[in-house]
Amino acid sequence: MNFVYNIFILIGIGVVLGLVSFYIIASVFKNRAMENFADKKLLSEIAAGLDIRKRRLKMALITILVLLCFLSLARPQWGFGWKKIEHRGIDVIFAIDTSKSMLAEDIKPSRLERTKLEVEYFIRNLIGDRVGITAFAGNSFMLCPITVDYNGFLINLQALDTDTVPKEGTSITSAINECIDTYERGGRKTKSVILITDGEDHEGKVIEAAKKAKDKGIKIFCIGIGSETGSTIPIVDKDGNITQLRNISGNIVRTKLDERLLKKIAFVTGGTYLRATEADFGLGRLYKDRLVKIKKEVMETKMEKRQKERFQFFLIPALIILFLEPFISERKSV
Repeated sequence: MNFVYNIFILIGIGVVLGLVSFYIIASVFKNRAMENFADKKLLSEIAAGLDIRKRRLKMALITILVLLCFLSLARPQWGFGWKKIEHRGIDVIFAIDTSKSMLAEDIKPSRLERTKLEVEYFIRNLIGDRVGITAFAGNSFMLCPITVDYNGFLINLQALDTDTVPKEGTSITSAINECIDTYERGGRKTKSVILITDGEDHEGKVIEAAKKAKDKGIKIFCIGIGSETGSTIPIVDKDGNITQLRNISGNIVRTKLDERLLKKIAFVTGGTYLRATEADFGLGRLYKDRLVKIKKEVMETKMEKRQKERFQFFLIPALIILFLEPFISERKSV
């Protein structure tokens, strides 16, 4: 036999010892009080109808009742049974922009670092959903295949930086196509993509890729990160000095959030667009308002060996005692 909550056994023993002590002490004081009230001959006549054995039986039953209740609370278990367990969830691919523009600091500490922090917090609150990472800049690749191994996912997430994808630029089209290919290989039904980017695209054909994603049953939820006024891009030069990124003409580059494009992507695929701010990045709202409403799919089915609950073997006798105790009279039978 095994008890899940052994603490209730210790509490039960303590309560029972307390009750027994109370009964003994109360009996001693009661006897003394009665002796002070009248002499022994008169007491024997007054208490002639009292059955001491029945009184002690009632006390014993109440004590046993309390002990049985605590043993039931301790969740006794013995024997084993098999139970079919289904793990349900949805698939979510995080398509994360790793281009140089994600170094901009209009969202502290930077667009990319804030993205990593928010995604990590989001993942630590998931149960059962499968997640993956597509990193993209000038092109894209699946950095972390779709998995329920959240620790492995987080290791890949922390490794993300602006050198993850060697080709410079920003190709949202490539990121969407990579996600489509991944889902096509997996054959899943719940297909979601969370696209986190400033929305700048240097290749075009994004809407065509979004329409293709819709045809494949993929919803794209876009989170725009950055400001409409734009921000410079700090970089570290070969001497370790922090400078601002410049274009081939020598002018300082300013990167702006393109909400228009991200709203179109979300609209075409039936997703949602949210703008990340310092106060609210948007992942929590996205999960609560949209992702949690997606019908979860069976990810894994297995049989688990589980111990059988046996609390009823203690609870049923306790209920019987509770029912019968009031009917036991302390008076002697005629």
